[in-house]
Amino acid sequence: MTQTDPPRRYAVVLNPSAGRGLAEREWPRLEAELRRHRLPFDLIREPSGAAALERVCALPADVAVLAVGGDGTVTALLPAVVDETGLGRGRALGLVPLGSGNDFAGMLGLRPGDFAGALDRLAAPPCRVDALRVRIVEGDVAGTSRLLLNGLGMGLDAEVAALLPQAPARLSGFGRYTWAALTALRGLTLTPVTVEVDGAVVYSGPSCLAAVMNGTRYGAGFRVSPLSDPGDGRLNAVVSGPVGRLQVLGLMGLLLRGRHLGHPQVHHAAGRRVTATWARPTHLHLDGDLAGRVTRVEVEMLPGAVTLLGGAVSRQRSAKDRRPQPEPGRCVLKADG
Repeated sequence: MTQTDPPRRYAVVLNPSAGRGLAEREWPRLEAELRRHRLPFDLIREPSGAAALERVCALPADVAVLAVGGDGTVTALLPAVVDETGLGRGRALGLVPLGSGNDFAGMLGLRPGDFAGALDRLAAPPCRVDALRVRIVEGDVAGTSRLLLNGLGMGLDAEVAALLPQAPARLSGFGRYTWAALTALRGLTLTPVTVEVDGAVVYSGPSCLAAVMNGTRYGAGFRVSPLSDPGDGRLNAVVSGPVGRLQVLGLMGLLLRGRHLGHPQVHHAAGRRVTATWARPTHLHLDGDLAGRVTRVEVEMLPGAVTLLGGAVSRQRSAKDRRPQPEPGRCVLKADG
């Protein structure tokens, strides 16, 4: 933006129920920070993602979206910001994390409640990041398609998502996830699955979970896909082999540090398309939101589909990192280390 350009106008989309009401309680402080930064904005306060999306879509295309909430809030707004051409012509998106799960924002180094830090970043040049399109081919909602920014999980982690509402209210986001994970382990079952990336089989056999990621983490900090880079034009699939309860507990410790990919019962690959086919109906979550049970899911990468404000976090590449460099104008993002 040059000195002669008019200031960017924002639609501040507040999910009042995000973070169990945290977003609503923190609004006065965020409003004061917006005014201190002299950012022109209109407030959209909607508990319904569908209602918020409808209001955003009715705005002029040059009005940027500032999503105030968690990963679910961002996911609900993606149809208004995704540009499938990857040319950076979509409505710009900024993140102010205040939800129970803030994993994509957390990967970028954004912290819940640090409004000054989040708004300061908006002055930086925007960058383009990838998105995912998920098609449920067979399952409870077969034939549906969804856009995601962070990622999805099938199996144990989706069962964890189903248990989260039952977690003790006194626990934090990470504590609630850990409680739900330990509870889900009591009923651990293995189901045969075949996961293919770009047509090649990555794993076929009994499994308790599979994830397809654009970001690096979910579950309030579990680094399920530490090699993911949402600016490289590739998605990452991670799937478990036949593991028991004790092995899963050990893997959870490795997941927290992103050191599980070398485990003999963890299989992973990167590419542009993933297909997961389960022998029995298996729980699915999309950016943390439950989507029923599925037996077949297809996921494709949408390179550079989102113009992200304030998300540029450089990642130093080592001499051993042979992955393709991003296209000109794309950002390389990774703050998890």
